[in-house]
Amino acid sequence: MALYRQYCDGMFVIAQRYMKDVAAAEDAMQEAFIKAFSKLEQYKGDVTFGAWLKRIVINTCLDAIKARKMELHSINEEVMGMPDEEDWSVGDEVSASEINDAIEKLADPYRIVIQLYLMEGYDHSEISQILGISESASRTNLYRGKNKLKETLKHLRYGTGY
Repeated sequence: MALYRQYCDGMFVIAQRYMKDVAAAEDAMQEAFIKAFSKLEQYKGDVTFGAWLKRIVINTCLDAIKARKMELHSINEEVMGMPDEEDWSVGDEVSASEINDAIEKLADPYRIVIQLYLMEGYDHSEISQILGISESASRTNLYRGKNKLKETLKHLRYGTGY
């Protein structure tokens, strides 16, 4: 119970990043804790316990999303070039909470790839393994999501709303 109390709030925040509603986030977090406690002997101590648990929470959320038959956009990999992944600049007049809100409103393939890439720090190889997509699909979903995000934030900049 001490481990649960120590990590439950932080892991709930992580689950909320991926799940659309509070109940689904709570369910995913609880399931992740059950998985972690049942596989506690697999924790080797090579990373912090919190990092190990965070990975379980993220994977549990992604499994729940996949179970709802999340469909990733099919991509013609030959047509897409290498998208620019480094230019994430936005104007100073856009707040961090507005950026987070805009990310939350993205469609799942884009939202999840952006969250894994920006917030969790995964690279495209890791994202492709987690989501079961190609690295090119990960790059393309990141690129398209970034463009949708910039468009949404541009409306905020000029005061036209969503």
